[in-house]
This record gives sequence, structure tokens and C-alpha cells, in this order.
Amino acid sequence: MMQTHQRLWIILPCFIALLAVTITCAPAGSLVLLCLCCMALLWKIKIKNRSILSLLAQYVTVKAVGWLGSRQRNRLESDTRDIHRVQEETLLQRLQKHSDTVYGKHYAFRSIKDTETFQQQHPVTDYNHYEKFVERVAKGEQNVLISEKPLILAMTSGTSGSSRMLLSTKDTNTEFFLQGVTICLDAMRHTFPATDCLQKTLKLFYSPIFRQSEAGIPIGPNSSTPASSKHMLHLYTTPAPVYQVLNERDALYLHLLFGLKDHNLGMLESNFCSTVFYAFRALEERWKDLVVDVEVGMINSNLSLKADVRRALEKLMKPDPERAAELTAQFEEGFERIALRIWPQLHLVLTVDSGSNQIYGEMLRRQYCKDIPFYSPFYAATEGLIGVNLWPQQESRQYLLCPRSMFCEFIPEEDLDSERPKTLLMEQLQEGHNYELLVTNASGLFRYRIGDVVKVVGFHNQCPKVEFQYRRGQMLSVRGEKVSESLFLGALKKAVTQWPGARLIDYSCVESGILGSASGIAQPHYLVFVELKGVRNLSEEQRYKLDHCLQEDSDIYRSFRMKGSIGPMRVQLVREGTFQELKDRMMAFSSASSNNFKMQRVIRSREFADFLLQRAFS
Repeated sequence: MMQTHQRLWIILPCFIALLAVTITCAPAGSLVLLCLCCMALLWKIKIKNRSILSLLAQYVTVKAVGWLGSRQRNRLESDTRDIHRVQEETLLQRLQKHSDTVYGKHYAFRSIKDTETFQQQHPVTDYNHYEKFVERVAKGEQNVLISEKPLILAMTSGTSGSSRMLLSTKDTNTEFFLQGVTICLDAMRHTFPATDCLQKTLKLFYSPIFRQSEAGIPIGPNSSTPASSKHMLHLYTTPAPVYQVLNERDALYLHLLFGLKDHNLGMLESNFCSTVFYAFRALEERWKDLVVDVEVGMINSNLSLKADVRRALEKLMKPDPERAAELTAQFEEGFERIALRIWPQLHLVLTVDSGSNQIYGEMLRRQYCKDIPFYSPFYAATEGLIGVNLWPQQESRQYLLCPRSMFCEFIPEEDLDSERPKTLLMEQLQEGHNYELLVTNASGLFRYRIGDVVKVVGFHNQCPKVEFQYRRGQMLSVRGEKVSESLFLGALKKAVTQWPGARLIDYSCVESGILGSASGIAQPHYLVFVELKGVRNLSEEQRYKLDHCLQEDSDIYRSFRMKGSIGPMRVQLVREGTFQELKDRMMAFSSASSNNFKMQRVIRSREFADFLLQRAFS
């Protein structure tokens, strides 16, 4: 039987078309009569708790974004057939725009007419190169790095160490929306047709706390936030007053509450998969309180909310004992496949599940979100949009580099430690090889090493498709062996399959030198802190499985182990909830928010390493 939202999808365009014709041709009386008839029909079949205006607004928004997506996709397709020209155009536009800045004059941007001259005149850079320029911008100096005032001073997530301050401009946001959001939504609509409907989305994101620079420029994350998505908020189940709640635990409760009220929910969305995973952990912990709120139509009194926010939210609540009974019955059965059981029309989980978020995606697919497809749409960073995933159903997450977003160069993996590394262009890359990415973006970074190493897995026309491999700052290396995040995670997953009943929740590693004598044995080695579900302890033999698996996967690591240069790995189990607490601590020490937080897989702070050691019970 056709669902309500599908019938509406058919009727709404007919309604709009009829209305347009009537306005043009019919007398006033006929217009009024037609409007009343159409509205009566829409009212009769409308989705529960959705107004006619809400449905019309969503229909218009989805259609407008769909039209933009189709146009942008066609342009991208054309660009991939002439990649050198498009990349050079993008570079020269960036240089021309900022040619009259202090920085642009120093490097004679006006004199640069092609890619080769740019590479000759401008060095490869890292953050130290820009730090003093950014400080000048923060103090209010004009035309230093860029020709306009930045929208915000964007803080990186600090995955590879301390958080860094970069500039973010209107161009950065526009590119992300046009070349990223619209294209990915177009790919989603074609791959998952059921998402092309009038159901709402539960989007998990939060309002970060911004501080101000000396010149009054906001300082904070530049990832998707409620404030930067105002034009899309009506598509989500969460009402606007929730975004005034700055305590993330309380805000998450409210996200879940209004999501649970909507039986017809169509999609779950978040910037990163870890946010979705920890939301389901919170749901498992607090479902009884949430069900009571649904049943009685009130907001939990234990939430710390401003009086006006509480009043606004309680106006939106109505007692719904029928929905509460449905939810209770499903929760009491357990949490395997819970997403589809409480939201039977859920079509998709839209979130990045590659890189450090890979393990969260795997856990969600095994447990809470079993049988629901996932789409990881973007490859992006604070520096800007890097790639889009045009192949949503492919298990390995591959991203097509966006040739008009940033000018890209690549350092071959074997040259990463060279003082003056040779760089390659998109059309010079080879399939199957790894490269570090350099970008020249719209926000004052030129030939900048972002620290990401990617693997070229193929080409779409002339444009490379890449898989993220690792962050340079997240390598394990106590003797120069350089074990990447992806290599270590592969070994850890193999080891977990040899620990009967164990399910991996989260992990981080510490090089023994960080902890000094507290690490145990004198030989350099890795300490691996693991949060597991399903087991209470591991034998020494089981713990050694991880060391053995890594030796199988890394010839260099095995060589150092056989020579005794690296000691055996120490595996420490930590108490439940440890990594949620670690996340809160890390965020408190940086300017990151839940919207852009990524767990550090290699801990280089003694304070965080000590915290993990204190939480170890085995």
C-alpha cells in the first residue's frame, strides 16, 4: 500500500501546477474554491503532526536543492574530462582574488599565469608558515592573507595534536554547499529513491560556543551547525528552541525526544558517525525517561533549560500514550535493529563513516542500525571540501576529488619526509599509490600540507578517486616503523574476532615514551586502551593476539619485534563509558565541538594518557 508521504509527493506538484494555472486563467471565485478543495484533500491525508505549510516548505526546498544538484552534477561531470584546465582556472582565480593582500604581494601573485610558475614561486607550507598572518587577521588587520574579512576563525578538530586556527570565508561555505551538499543529495536521491519524499530527518548537531578575537571575529568550528543551516532546519524533527541549549547532554536528550515522537522518520543524519553511535548509547541508557515524556507530553524536569526554552518546547508537546506504548514494547525487546523497529519507514543513515569513524559505522550496522543503508557523502576538512562520494552503495568509501573546490597537489608517500618534496598534479597520479594532500583554498592557504594521506583507487574520466588512509600525526612510531591508523585498526579488528564474545566499542593507543616508567617494561612499545562489550577480561594469550596480528600485517613491525627493538604490546581494558568521558575532556581542552570532533587514535598528551591508565581495570 502506498505510504502517506508518497501520496503527498504525487499530489503536491499537481496542487502547485493547478494553482498556477488557476491564478493565470480562472476568476477569483474558482481560485478560492480550488484552493479550499486542494487544502481539504491535503489535510485529509496529511502526515500526523505536520502542517500543510510545513509540507509545502519541505517540498519546495527539496525540489530547489534537487534542481541545483542536477546542474552541479552535470558541471562536475564536464570538469572531470579536462582536469588540468579546471584545476589551473581554480588556482588562478584564487591568486587573482588575493593578489593585493600583503601575502599576495610578497609572493607576486599578479605575475603568476600558470601552475608551473606558481610551484616555482611559492614554497610548500605547513601551519607554522601562516600562524603570524592569522594572528594579524584576528587582531583586525585587513588584506593580510585574504582580500575580505573572514566569517569566522575556524578551529581544527585537533585530531593530530593541538587545534589550529584557520580562516573561513563566504566562498568556502558556498563551495561546500554547491559542490558538496547539492551533488551528494543528487547522488542520494538517485541511489535511494525512497529518500525523495516528505519525511523528516533526525539531524544530530549542536550549537557550539564561539568566542571572539580582539577584532570581534567569531572563533570556533566551521563544521555544519544549526546557525549555518538555518534555511534547512524545517526539514528536521528537532524544533528551533533546542538549538539554544548549549549543554550537549541535554540537547541530545531533546534531539532524541522529538525524533522518537515522529513515527514516520525518514532519515538519520550527522556530520560524523561517532555522534550517531553515542546517540544510540544515550537512547539505550535513557529510553525510560524519554518514553514517559512522550506519553505525558512534557519535558523532563531534570534537564537544565532556560524557562523560555522550556515553555516553547512544552507548547510543542502533546500526550501520546499510543506512541509511548509502541516505543516501550520495542525497547523492552532489546536494542538490536532498534532503529528500524521504532522508525519502520527509516530509509538511510547519512553520515561520514570513513577514517577514524569507521569503527562506529561498523558497530551501528551490526547493532542499532542493522539492515539500514549508510551513505558517507563527503571527504572534507576545516580547510574546505576535498571530495564527494558518487557511489553511495560501494562498501569502501571512495571520494571523487572536487576540481573546483581547491587546487590540489600530491606528495608521493615515499617522499613525505623529504625537505623539499616533489609534488604531482591530479592528472599525474597513479592508481594504487598513496599520496599526501596539499591544497590551495579560498581562505588563504597556499600549497598547504593538510596531513592527510590518501590512496588513489581509480579515476572518473581524468579525475582521481581516493580513499582516506591516515593522518600523518596519527602514526605509531617508537622506532621509526610508522604504523598507520588504518593498518593498526585492521589488526585490531582481526584480534577482536579471536576474543570470544567481544565487541569493540572504542580504542586509542599510546607510545610508551609518553608515559615513561608508568608504561611498564623498558623497551619501547605500544599501550592499547580498548573498551569492549561482552567480555570482562582477557588472558595474556588473548592479549598477545593483537601483537601477533599486527606482525602479520606489518613486515617492518615484525622485524623490530623479532630483533627485540620493540617490546610486546600491552593491551589494557578500560571501564564502560571511558571514551565518552575522554571525548568530553578533549573537547574541554580545545575549541572543537561535537560537530567536528574526531577521536585521537594515537594519544600524545600525558594528561589524556594518564586518564586512560586510571580507567584501566585489567
